[in-house]
Formats: sequence, C-alpha cells, structure tokens
Amino acid sequence: MSVYWVNESLAYSRLQIQAGKRGRKIEMKEIRKQARKLMEGFCRVCPVCDGRACGGEVPGMGGIGTGEAFRDNIKALAEHKFNMRVIHDVTEPDTRVSILGLNLDIPVLAAPIGGVSFNMGGKIDEPDYIFSKLAGCLEKGIIGCTGDGVPPIIHESGFHAIHRLNGHGIPFIKPWEDRELAEKLEKALNTGSKIIGMDIDAAGLITLRLMGRPVSPKTPEKLKQIISTIPVPFILKGVMTPDQAKLAVDVGAKAIVVSNHGGRVLDHTPGTARVLPQIAAAIKGQIAILVDGGIRTGGDILKMMALGADAVMIGRPFSVAVTGGMKDGVMRYIDQLTSELIQTMILTGVSTVRQVDRHILFD
Repeated sequence: MSVYWVNESLAYSRLQIQAGKRGRKIEMKEIRKQARKLMEGFCRVCPVCDGRACGGEVPGMGGIGTGEAFRDNIKALAEHKFNMRVIHDVTEPDTRVSILGLNLDIPVLAAPIGGVSFNMGGKIDEPDYIFSKLAGCLEKGIIGCTGDGVPPIIHESGFHAIHRLNGHGIPFIKPWEDRELAEKLEKALNTGSKIIGMDIDAAGLITLRLMGRPVSPKTPEKLKQIISTIPVPFILKGVMTPDQAKLAVDVGAKAIVVSNHGGRVLDHTPGTARVLPQIAAAIKGQIAILVDGGIRTGGDILKMMALGADAVMIGRPFSVAVTGGMKDGVMRYIDQLTSELIQTMILTGVSTVRQVDRHILFD
C-alpha cells in the first residue's frame, strides 16, 4: 500500500470524524470531492456524468471512440419528461421489488464495474473497493454485482467479497473461451451467490484486446449448453434488440440486462432507454428485464421502470461513491436515490414502483 493512499485514506477518515462531530452524515458533495481527488486523470467526477469530457478514454471511465454511445444513454433518458400529478392519495409510495428471488428495498443493483488500477486511478485497492460496494448495498437492502477481467485480482476480489458476505452479491463473468469460462463459473458458484451473470457485451472490450485475452461472442447453442450447467438463475447482460432478447429467453436465461456496456464497447449504439420499450414488448413477463446506461437519479429509475424494466443497474455513480467514501459513500448514494425515487413517485402519483407504466411520462 502506497504512502499516497495512506494519506488519502486518513483524509477520508478525517471527513468521517468531522461529520460525526457535527452529528450528520457525510454529504454527497464531500464524497464526490474526495473521489475527484483520488480519480484525477481517470474520471473528472463531473457535475453531470454524461460522457462529454471523457469521450474515447478507455481504459478510464469514458466511452469508446467518439463517446456517442455513452452520451446517448444520457440523452435518451433526458428526452422523457414526467407528467406531474398531485391530486391523489399517494403519500408513502412502496419502492420495494422482488426479482430473481431477491427482495430489494429499491429496484436497483450496483452494476459490475471493476479494474480500479486502470479505470479509476488505483488510489484504493481492488479488494477494498468491491467489498465496500457490496457491503454498502447489503446494508441498504439492495445488491451489488462484481466484475471480471484482467488482472485476476478483479474477479478474485469480487469472489472473496461475495463469500465474506454469505453469498450476497452477483458475480458477472466475461465470455471467455471454454476452459477459463468453466473455471470461473465454478469459482463463482463456490462463492455462495444465488445468481450468476455473463456480460456478453464484453466480447469486443478494447481493454481485454489490449491485454491479449481471448473473449468471444457465444452462439445460442453454446449459451444454452453453458446455462444448462448452472444451478442458479443466469443473467445475460448486453441485450440491445428484441430478437436477441427472445434468444435469451430461448437459451434459458432468467434475466437480461438491456445494456450497451456503458458505451464502452461499440460506438454509436443507441441509448438503452430508446430500445427498452421494444424489448419489453417482446419478452415482458417471460424473464426479468434489467437495464443500465445513464441512470443517475431516482427519477431516472422511475423512467426506466415506466419504459418496461423490472429493475435497473447503476454503474459509474457507484464507483464514484465507493472511491470517495467507501462503504459510507455507497450507503449515502443509496439514501439519495431512495429519497429521489420517493419524491418522484409522489409527484407522479405512483403508489408502488411495481405497477408504474408509461402514463407517468409526457410522450
């Protein structure tokens, strides 16, 4: 551990002590300020995380190429406006959902982002990063996902964290070639996790190509064979068209994630909010539908639910929250999301997040 990180860790400890003396929680602005310092050169922690300042910064936290796919995730959501309705009796909306056997206090999963050393500046350790994320999610009644990649510490840290938390986490494995894939799936099961995922959209991830590691697309037949060997629900992440969603149903997946990998694998893909309604129309009710891409606030969560999602995944903001505040940062961000979601539900007349539909949107 470097002297630099020791000093930064002490700086965060001082933030905790100061906040404690004042009898308050650490504010998100303080967490973001600390993250900006620690992620310098890798993420600017912009006031609005919209991909404008970091286009082409992969590795890093940006989008691939022009960064247009990242930016369109934000734009696609922003184009949907709310119908405000305040003549009703909704005062305590229900934010809870059940999905894949999980009971979540809000319909949010922390997405599988890893690679602290080359994506986030390396000022905190990978094991501390992923354990803080998962532990904060557990404390606040949701669940976090772990990533995969190179170097091995990424998946090893994730597996270890899930095991420490008695299986409370979802490991995502990349679409490796046969031997490595089988080995990692077995290790993932040994964590005690009740759900496993594969981010099939990582098949063209530039960071893996740069490191000379083989990942590849999988045929329906191959996916069906893989999923048939897994005794827990299996999620396929990286579905962007209705026909691919139907294939996910056919091969035995229990859930999909509508995702363009945060705009990090294929430039000029549409924002996920653009394709979600058509995908939901094709498979709603057959398997669970998750979505990520540009979700930043409680209002964004409700928009995605109205467009057909059963729950959402949030990526970059959780990485910022962990870097700037470790477990406390994660918990504070979840508190913020919960407050925003409740406020938006009240102002749109939604009594339960499980029954929201497009009537709340001005289209």
